[in-house]
Amino acid sequence: MIVVAGARKRYGEKRALDGFDLTVERGTVHGVLGPNGAGKTTAVRILTTLLRPDEGLVRVAGLDVRTRAREVRRRIGLLGQHAALDEDLSGRQNLEMFGRLYHLGARRAGERADELLERFGLADTGRKAVKQYSGGMRRRLDLAASLITDPEVLFLDEPTTGLDPRGRAEVWSAVRSLVGGGTTVLLTTQYLEEADQLADRISVVDSGRVIAEGTADELKARIGGDRIDVVLRDADRLADGARALARTTGTYAVSTDVDRRLLSAPVADRMAALTETVGALHVEGIEAEDIALRRPTLDEVFLRLTGKGGAAPRDQREVTA
Repeated sequence: MIVVAGARKRYGEKRALDGFDLTVERGTVHGVLGPNGAGKTTAVRILTTLLRPDEGLVRVAGLDVRTRAREVRRRIGLLGQHAALDEDLSGRQNLEMFGRLYHLGARRAGERADELLERFGLADTGRKAVKQYSGGMRRRLDLAASLITDPEVLFLDEPTTGLDPRGRAEVWSAVRSLVGGGTTVLLTTQYLEEADQLADRISVVDSGRVIAEGTADELKARIGGDRIDVVLRDADRLADGARALARTTGTYAVSTDVDRRLLSAPVADRMAALTETVGALHVEGIEAEDIALRRPTLDEVFLRLTGKGGAAPRDQREVTA
């Protein structure tokens, strides 16, 4: 549904996109992650026909965004970072207004407003002024407004910015429902957990180009497998605990976070490492408050791939046994 090959966009001497490539399959959620200034917003603006690329191929729903922009706009929806709602109008009136702006006609706009209010669980509040809505309700209404024309492709630009965990979960549920109905979604987000929860595939962008792509699990595997984390009761025993953990995991790469009394190391065999670590700590008389096995997080992937996480904090170091 989305094909981008070698896209470039310059602002004077600055290259916002520099050989940007992207492929998004129909009926999936594709996440785009990257630090501020990486080119995410420029890419979305080009894909939604708000900017023209300087070079490269850009197609949405099979249509070239430069030569068939009007047709592209009929097939897409866009949810920006900030709600595009009139606070004094009711939820239904807002949706009707968007329907009229899309030339649906008064009757069809009203019917579509009722359909979307029901679909997003807002039917009971549709006649209430938007200024009385919670953050999650406003975002769901904004999402509903972006679907007035039932678009084939929906662009979500940081859709849960500023929402509390409950509001974020409400939006996630709505997005999953859309994809289940066949909508293709391109998601840009600063919340890496959001991409982990929603995206079928993820592209990591830096300096105007895609530097890594894959499923969340594939990206996590690039920086290593499972890890074991041990929180000790006594910070004075961190060095002893690190040596014990190095022996049981067979690695010299045991990291120590003094402030959190945390030891962490990569492991090859999850359960064997857990059993042996518990035994080794008991033999050494080292008390642990918590022991956990975990996989790398997308935060760690993001920091490693974008070069922002190369150096450990000064209170975190590797201990050799």
